[in-house]
Formats: sequence, C-alpha cells, structure tokens
Amino acid sequence: MATLITVATMIVCVLLALVILVQNSKGGGLASNFSSGNQIMSVKKTADTLENATWGLAMGLLVLSLVSAMVLSKGDIIEDESKLKDVYESAPIVPTQSQQIPATPTPQ
Repeated sequence: MATLITVATMIVCVLLALVILVQNSKGGGLASNFSSGNQIMSVKKTADTLENATWGLAMGLLVLSLVSAMVLSKGDIIEDESKLKDVYESAPIVPTQSQQIPATPTPQ
C-alpha cells in the first residue's frame, strides 16, 4: 500500500510541475500560442483550466501526503528503531588490533 501511495505521489508531483511550467506568469502561457478566433477554448478558459488543474493537483498532493502519514504507522517506525538498536548494541565496542591507530606518528 505504501508503494502505491508513493508512486501516486510521484505522478502527481510530475503533473503538477508540468502544469505550472505551462502557465505564464504574465497571463499568456499556453493560451498565447493560439491566436485563432475560432478556437474551442478561449484564452480565459485555458487560463482557468490550468489554474483549476494546479489547485486540484495541489489538493491531491495534500491528500496523498496525509494518507501516507496514516499508512506508515508509528508502530512500524518503532519496530525498525528496535531492530537498529539491537544491531547497534551487538556491535563490538573495543576495536581490534588491526583497527587501532597509533597515538603519535612514527618516524620514517
């Protein structure tokens, strides 16, 4: 389930970036390339559609973030921490002879 949410989040992020890059901050954007008078969508409708897509994808990203926070429960994190603690405690504390560093440099 966590993998599915992660993949969906990545797809939404890429789509959000593409929609934002298509927009023009000065009001032109995608609509400025079409100057024909008989087009189906007007300049205003194209800008509105891109703005609605931006808001929709941003809300989708928010929802996916909240869902992923719920899916990854704290119990799983605590279990992983205890495994790491066991590995850390089982590691040798005293270095072996080959790992010791001389206290002073030796003359050559």
